[in-house]
Amino acid sequence: MGSLTVLLWEASAKPGREADMKAFMSKAVTASRHDEGCIDYEAHEVAGQPGKFVIYERWVSREALEAHLHAPRMAELVPQLLEMMDGTIEAGIRFLEPFRPAN
Repeated sequence: MGSLTVLLWEASAKPGREADMKAFMSKAVTASRHDEGCIDYEAHEVAGQPGKFVIYERWVSREALEAHLHAPRMAELVPQLLEMMDGTIEAGIRFLEPFRPAN
């Protein structure tokens, strides 16, 4: 297996779909937290910006993330999400590379 994989996913709801998307994401987060290899999976709404969301994810490996993205439930969830959000899922993904000082 590979090394720790960390990402941020940013997404915005279509106008008028803010509450729908927040409720949808609230339900979907719980299942994702239980996917094998998930360390952290935290959903946030940007303060003062209803309908702007950020999910912070940490996975034990890129393979664990890929398994999450291809979980059977995603075939149903992704099309539903796309109806509520602006843009594409891929456009909001930012992979992070953790670093720390040497000391």
